[in-house]
Amino acid sequence: MRDMPSVRTVRDLYVTSFLDLLSVDNRIQNAGEEEKFAVLLEGIYERHAGVLVQMARGAFELRAAIRSGAVSPPGGGAAAEAAKAEAAPEGGGTTAVEFDQLESTHAFLDRFYISRIGIRVLIGQYLALRQPPVENYVGIICSRTSPYEIVKRAVDDASFMCTRKYGDAPEVIITGRLDMTFPYVPTHLHYIMLELLKNSMRATVDWHGVDADYPPIKVVIADGKENEDVVIKVSDEGGGIPRSNMSRIWSYLFTTADPAIQEGMIAFNENVDHSIDSPLAGLGYGLPISRSYARYFGGDLSIMSMEGYGTDAFVYLTRLGNSREPLPI
Repeated sequence: MRDMPSVRTVRDLYVTSFLDLLSVDNRIQNAGEEEKFAVLLEGIYERHAGVLVQMARGAFELRAAIRSGAVSPPGGGAAAEAAKAEAAPEGGGTTAVEFDQLESTHAFLDRFYISRIGIRVLIGQYLALRQPPVENYVGIICSRTSPYEIVKRAVDDASFMCTRKYGDAPEVIITGRLDMTFPYVPTHLHYIMLELLKNSMRATVDWHGVDADYPPIKVVIADGKENEDVVIKVSDEGGGIPRSNMSRIWSYLFTTADPAIQEGMIAFNENVDHSIDSPLAGLGYGLPISRSYARYFGGDLSIMSMEGYGTDAFVYLTRLGNSREPLPI
């Protein structure tokens, strides 16, 4: 994967940013020097804004290279030949390549994305603290984050994307603790909820067909004084996920999106981590990245599915202040 053009571009970004940081005196003596340091950090933050999509493009390029035979899957020998054979078109169609289960690649991507989240949290917090105070905020952390308000915004965004593609979108019913608030980073929670709702809407429309009477997607927000976590459940009746695909949904290299959409994403110029301008389904990193966001602050994301009926997604969120950063080793 390291030889893919998009991944090499990301590597060069990190080298450039590392050299920029080395150029800074390790002891800032006055406000002027601090101002220059902040400008440098802001440049790095903006420079790396598109890394998420860039790395996903690298995964697409790796898929295409293995299918074309330009690259052999790791392992060589019979395993590589089997993967190539599985990737080859048969009867006019294509089948999935088993490299979406490569453990070493996924371990690297897990470490990479967790590290990236940590770096952006640190820089984002530093830059936000330099701005005029905002009520209920300490940097990028909101002391009164409302899951209900975040979910409502994510519903609006996902509905817009679904309607743009299909002409309609399923209704979303939100129940549970609509009044609760807790300390969290709202942008992280919005990213997670948008990904889950996009998936549920797409599955529901595809399963029931365009212009059907869609069953509603249900979101439940659960919390109590004795609860360890704030938990959000997203339930749909979108036909579920085959059991054979359950392990693959956490793969950065697996996607059910149409290859034409994936190829279109290669030319997609996105300079932010996530956007309503992107397709409803694209390069396949939404779920694993969402789980990384949840796990960064001590939470988690799990999926339970009933093939032929629907899927339940559970987001576990730990209140900030009592968890350690999961630094990769």
